[in-house]
Amino acid sequence: MVSLVPAFGGIPAGPELIIILIIALLLFGVPLVLVAAAVLYLTTRSDDETAAETTDDDRIAELEAEVERLREQVGDEPDEIEEEERS
Repeated sequence: MVSLVPAFGGIPAGPELIIILIIALLLFGVPLVLVAAAVLYLTTRSDDETAAETTDDDRIAELEAEVERLREQVGDEPDEIEEEERS
């Protein structure tokens, strides 16, 4: 007589599928979330650095203009200042 039960137990359903989904979530979901968080963190961090560099560049240009304006008020030229420092 032939057995009606398959050799490998049949098609998984119910609790077996839930266990498979939990394992897949742990294997693929958690690392995927960690990689996405790292990319998001690095992206926001680079935006902050770019904004800081722009602010620094603007501040440097503003200070250079103020130094030039003060030199014009005093009447000293940059070459004259360097020659006085060498003497």
